[in-house]
Amino acid sequence: MSATVAIARGLEDVIFTESSLCFIDGDQGRLYYAGYKIQDLAEYSTFEEVTYLLLHGHLPNKAELKAFSARLASLRALPASVIKQIKQFPRDAHPMSMLRTAVSELGMVDPTESDVSPEALYEKSLSLIAKFATIVAATKRHREGQKILAPRKGLSHAANFLYMSTGKVPSKEETKLMDVALILQAEHGFNASTFTAIATYSTQADIYSSIVAAVGALKGPRHGGANEAVMKMIAEIGTPENVSAWLADLQAKKGRVMGMGHRVYKSYDPRAGVLDKYAGEVAAKQGYSKEYAILKELERQAGAIYNPKGIYPNVDFYSGVVYSDLGYPLEFFTPIFAVARISGWCAHILEYTKVDNRLLRPDSHYTGKLDLPYKPLSKR
Repeated sequence: MSATVAIARGLEDVIFTESSLCFIDGDQGRLYYAGYKIQDLAEYSTFEEVTYLLLHGHLPNKAELKAFSARLASLRALPASVIKQIKQFPRDAHPMSMLRTAVSELGMVDPTESDVSPEALYEKSLSLIAKFATIVAATKRHREGQKILAPRKGLSHAANFLYMSTGKVPSKEETKLMDVALILQAEHGFNASTFTAIATYSTQADIYSSIVAAVGALKGPRHGGANEAVMKMIAEIGTPENVSAWLADLQAKKGRVMGMGHRVYKSYDPRAGVLDKYAGEVAAKQGYSKEYAILKELERQAGAIYNPKGIYPNVDFYSGVVYSDLGYPLEFFTPIFAVARISGWCAHILEYTKVDNRLLRPDSHYTGKLDLPYKPLSKR
């Protein structure tokens, strides 16, 4: 089998379908959701508006947004069996493992789990988007030994997520910060978890199985766990004054700066720019937090070395500091990512069923031997 075959390692630049949900220009650092600049959506929209955009292909008017938001709010509550299940989870289990299991439980208690009609698929998507925040908030309370809170009426998706997580109604500033964080990570093309969701759904598996698979993909440190690694890096550096020595040691060890560099972006990740702005505002109110100061100094010094090589901060560089400022411990950074990305996962599944819905079946180039003589077990 010696024929030369072009292999797309990591499926690099392989186009397998069409999509109108997301456009990424990695060279110029541009990101669009359904035609809208991510900077505009983060600045002026809410998570509900962006979710509507991804599911429907256009921004809602006032009436549409009111009805959509009310529908999402009505679906936030978890079945009693799922709450009971969460209370039985080991408190030291990883929150992503808790989320994965809770989503699977949602599928088991849904009598229409196997219904893959477009109408049922849309309704299940709304339910999952609404319930992801409730699940993650419930697992946070459970891990902390606190009472699990039910959704509160009259709060937006971001505000309600914060309320259920912390037990207090957030300020407008905190709500906006969470909205921005969720919007920035709601969608990003055919990343590993989105591709996993579609690959699973292409077998005509139910949407719960597809989302469980996506959660599993997001759990990996090369995907959703990168922001955790950034915060660990900040703790390792310690102070802004230590950045120079730490960076020199990292280079000597041929290590990499966590949160810098991206598979797609060869210039500044536009999401990082938006988060930098909001993280800076929070840091200024809190006396220029040490974590943010370390990141800015690291960006300055590491940028001088790596920017000429096309390596810039990505969204994970600043997202951890934002989540920390909002009161979430390190292990919940990736689950918050999932609370955002569930919108993109569902939108892509809905779109794929309309655009293609073909079973994904890639191939590989065989490099092993053929026609080996078989020996019975007694003669091996």
